[in-house]
Amino acid sequence: MGNTSIRIRLTIWYGGGLALIMLLFATSLYLVMSRALQDQIDNSLEDAAVAAARSLEEHRFGPFLLLDDLAQAFPELALLDKFFHIYGPQGQITLQSANISTRNVPLSDTAMKAALQGQATYESVRLHGQVPLRLLAYPIKHGDTLVNILRVGSSLRPVEKMLDRLIFVLQIGSPLAVLVSMFGGWFLAGRALRPVDTITHAAQRIAAGDLTQRIHTTSADEIGRLASTFNDMIARLESSIRQIRQFSADASHELRTPLTIIKGETELSLRKERTPEVYREVLESNLEEIDRMSRIVDELLFLSRADLGEIKIAKEPVQLDQLVQEIQHQALVLGKDRNIEAVLVHLEPTEVVGDEWRLRELLLNIVDNAVKYSQDNGTIEITLEHNNGMAKLSIQDHGIGMTTNEQTMIFDRFFRTDSARAHAQKGTGLGLAICKWIVETHQGTIEVDSTPGHGSRFTISLPLHSQA
Repeated sequence: MGNTSIRIRLTIWYGGGLALIMLLFATSLYLVMSRALQDQIDNSLEDAAVAAARSLEEHRFGPFLLLDDLAQAFPELALLDKFFHIYGPQGQITLQSANISTRNVPLSDTAMKAALQGQATYESVRLHGQVPLRLLAYPIKHGDTLVNILRVGSSLRPVEKMLDRLIFVLQIGSPLAVLVSMFGGWFLAGRALRPVDTITHAAQRIAAGDLTQRIHTTSADEIGRLASTFNDMIARLESSIRQIRQFSADASHELRTPLTIIKGETELSLRKERTPEVYREVLESNLEEIDRMSRIVDELLFLSRADLGEIKIAKEPVQLDQLVQEIQHQALVLGKDRNIEAVLVHLEPTEVVGDEWRLRELLLNIVDNAVKYSQDNGTIEITLEHNNGMAKLSIQDHGIGMTTNEQTMIFDRFFRTDSARAHAQKGTGLGLAICKWIVETHQGTIEVDSTPGHGSRFTISLPLHSQA
């Protein structure tokens, strides 16, 4: 059964359940019908016994029956579907109906004892393979004395024939109904499970590499919700695989460039004898490219560990205003060669909860980018203030800026705008991805607002210590 399809199992369970219900229904119907027919016979016997007893009273002289008058004036004792015995108080037969010759059934001890107590008795008998009979022994009293016992009987053959026909109909109809219902269950199960087959085929095509597969359904039932969930899962999987492919391509490109430079410069220096100064320049250039590759590998390792949740973040009070002042001093050093100035426009005392070292890395990355992509003799404006329980840090530069489309991708790994590549060659495209991870790990947000040729503003929001 474990390897049987759901459709077959549903059909078997449905058919088995219906067969059990039909068996219970047939048994109940037979018992109810048998009881109803027997009650009908009993009521008929009782009515006949009461009517006969009333007629017998008209032919009585004291406690004695006038047998001659009774035999002549009581032909109703010979009814077609019933027969009568009239017994004396000792159980001897006094009179019997004309159709009694084939129904010579003695009065039982049970009926005799009940009659002496003034009680009527119903009995069902079948003697020597004869027709089954239903008998009613009805006592007739004169005062408190039992004077006669009237027994009325009727054949149970019509009842047996009717019950036999009922059994025949049930024997034929019940299996037929079960077979028809199993066929219907098979058909309905197939229709109900058809979306599951569609999901299975789609999953097989997806396993073969086609991630564009989707399940089209308009129903809102369980299968429809399963299909919608399946589509969402495949969409996320497709997006993840596309990002992985893009990430792999970008990583290969970023690593191939310094390797190509190192290889080209080394091969060029080995083609002929060079002066020590030339060899020194080649080695210095190679060292720069090696440092760049090391930076890329370190940042990739950091992001990979961050994705796996292996990087622990401290939860300690941090004076963000003091940290901003330190980063502002470092920005002055970074922009000194190009005469770029970093100024504190507004600074409020601010305390947040987090990892001071990671927050320092976050601010330094943003400020370093602001210096890197600013024009010579430019200014970087830093603002720190409170807003609705959040510390809002704004870093504004007046550099090359970005388009709206570039702003939506600026936090993707290895993404660098064309203008950024032309303005600064040493970027890896991973710094802002790391910044976004640090901010989100501290339950904050980072946003960018930029205009090409007019600079960019990065806004970082972090919960204050009192709200963390």
